[in-house]
Amino acid sequence: MFHIVLVEPEIPQNTGNIARTCAATGCELHLIEPLGFDISEKALRRAGLDYWHLVKVHVHGSFEELQTAYPYAKFHYFTTKSRTLYTNSAYHEGDFLVFGKETRGLPEELLVAHPKECVRIPMIDESRSLNLSNAVAIAVYEGLRQNGFKGLQTAGNLHRLSWDQT
Repeated sequence: MFHIVLVEPEIPQNTGNIARTCAATGCELHLIEPLGFDISEKALRRAGLDYWHLVKVHVHGSFEELQTAYPYAKFHYFTTKSRTLYTNSAYHEGDFLVFGKETRGLPEELLVAHPKECVRIPMIDESRSLNLSNAVAIAVYEGLRQNGFKGLQTAGNLHRLSWDQT
């Protein structure tokens, strides 16, 4: 449905949680190097990440490499430095939702180059930021909601429930 982009992610647990969100929603995951951890098959197996086979993962040497590979894509840049709420942006199938590294967010030059595509998730002034995996989940599910949860099980399309409804 969507492409989730992590620019230089640093914390493996966050990326693991995001990969699980991708597995549950059919989103593709794009990782921009350098990565702060190992994603070899051996490392994933050791970490018990048994759902990675459900995720289409792409690794790019740079953000520019990603943009070159998808020249006509629409990008949404998630940052605390935008005044536009993420709910005021329209998300369409195939869009790229871009998130920065845990300690610094997205590079300033990227935000300056794309101010109209920058969005924020609201929070209180005293809070520095949300956890990266939580921010990705919020963004993905807003995009899915806007698109009618296409391809996902919803109450309206469940064929069999595992609990008694009476």
